[in-house]
Amino acid sequence: MTGTHANWGNTMMKLSRRTTTAAALAVLALGGTIAATAPASAATTTKAAAAATYNGACGTGYKVIDSTPVGNSGKVFVTWNESTGKNCAVTVRNAVGNRINMRVTLDALGDSDDPAVDSGTYTSYAGPVYVNGRDSCIAWGGTIGNASAEDSGHCS
Repeated sequence: MTGTHANWGNTMMKLSRRTTTAAALAVLALGGTIAATAPASAATTTKAAAAATYNGACGTGYKVIDSTPVGNSGKVFVTWNESTGKNCAVTVRNAVGNRINMRVTLDALGDSDDPAVDSGTYTSYAGPVYVNGRDSCIAWGGTIGNASAEDSGHCS
């Protein structure tokens, strides 16, 4: 190419590079905006999904062996202490709040003793309650407000 046509080609290449650079910067800026907003919505989702965690109320040596959700309000945690042969249960809310009716029950099935029960108005958890769990299966349950749940198992 010679003369005007050669200059036109160089001008078009410079224009093309500028357009490509501008487009790339726009995409990066948009990506930065999207990335900047993602953590806020992720944090909101995490906060909304907070679930009850075992609070250690049963004491030293007790390990969580099961849990049962109580509606969307919390969980009943069942623990076992190998050295004492006892099971423990506690009903825990997802979040501390105003006093609400709560209950936890734990029963060694086949045992003539009545189930262990703790019931009242609490802000965060009901229990702990204990039963001898050796040579028996257990059943447990919990209530938080109007939600209730029951489960059984863990035969030793």
